[in-house]
Amino acid sequence: MAIKWGTAMDTAYDFNRDEYEDDIGWDSPPPVIGGSERRMHVRAYDYWASLLNGRPCPSIQDLDPASIADFGPHSVLLDFSRSLDNPTVTYLGRALREECDMLYGIRTVADVPPRSLVSRLTDPCMQIIANRAPIGFEAEFTNHRGLPTLYRGILMPFSSDGETIDYVYGVINWKHAASDAMSEELEREVAGALGTVAASPDAAPVWPEADAPAEAASHSLHDWLAAARLSAEGAAQSEGRAHSALYAAIGRAWDFALAADEQPDAYTALLEQEGLSVQARAPMTPIVKLVFGAGYDKTRLTEYAAALSYARREGVERGALARYLDRFEGGLKAVVRAERAHRAPAAKPDHGEAARSALRVAPARAEIEIEAGDEEFVILVARRSGPGQLAILAPVTDPALVDKAIRKAAA
Repeated sequence: MAIKWGTAMDTAYDFNRDEYEDDIGWDSPPPVIGGSERRMHVRAYDYWASLLNGRPCPSIQDLDPASIADFGPHSVLLDFSRSLDNPTVTYLGRALREECDMLYGIRTVADVPPRSLVSRLTDPCMQIIANRAPIGFEAEFTNHRGLPTLYRGILMPFSSDGETIDYVYGVINWKHAASDAMSEELEREVAGALGTVAASPDAAPVWPEADAPAEAASHSLHDWLAAARLSAEGAAQSEGRAHSALYAAIGRAWDFALAADEQPDAYTALLEQEGLSVQARAPMTPIVKLVFGAGYDKTRLTEYAAALSYARREGVERGALARYLDRFEGGLKAVVRAERAHRAPAAKPDHGEAARSALRVAPARAEIEIEAGDEEFVILVARRSGPGQLAILAPVTDPALVDKAIRKAAA
């Protein structure tokens, strides 16, 4: 059975060879597969459309795949700004990494294992860059494990400067074809959906923040940690491109910290498992170590922990810290400075002025005439010249020595 791509791309796959036979035609927006049912790729398209804001293409600065709990793990972000032939894999969701049996080590498309799902997405990317429009697709192939795999998804363009299409974001879902019945069901769905076109971007609903994550009570502490770690991974891969990915990762770490408050026993068990402990003076340090890794740059871990402490002191709500950091004047650095200023010990009272006031009214032992400058207080260096007698040799006006002597004299 050959499954065809949707209206945006009409492609048939021949299992007897490992390549596509393409007859490409372009329509925008991509087809809705499954009628009114909101499948993953349709939700991804709605999200893409919600980022347009009147522009022909969304800005890459507005995209943070690691923060999208719904389809982020099933997504890949390709950066064509350095190379069109071998784009950088800026983000690869955990579900796709597990599908291709490579959790780490995929930096460019050349690193992607053949006959993996991600390898199926690279061919049409150049057409997206040229046509500046998303495409939806349905197809099948035999994966590297020898399993017939049915998959559907969408590829969407993004721009770094508002003009050039230099990023492509893909979302893909799949099933392994365990029986002919499953294939026939999918074929019927495709046949019923071909020719149906989604609503225009102007009518697309804004992506609801409440959908990611879902109701907090339904998530275990490990779920919150996994989401935070994925976001931290995305921030590491996106470093230097924008603050948004880092702020999103810190925001996810804050969500995890709140979940740890709600599930103290699970948090204690997790700390024991990871060999970490909580110190009263740095309660957020274990949180950021769990999220970003104990081997992460210590200076940055300290800053992130300070930001979480600030969020706790200010009562920032779940899911709100990333936006809070973005809107705070001066951003993360300013929040860290504010938290450190709050923690700084109160200045000790200045006893020097009290000592000077006391010496101003103290009775004089003797009065002599000697040139000692204009300072109110000086130190006199004297030599014992006899019983009960001192020979004054010279005045000392060094401010530090005078101040120390005044404090000693008034003690």
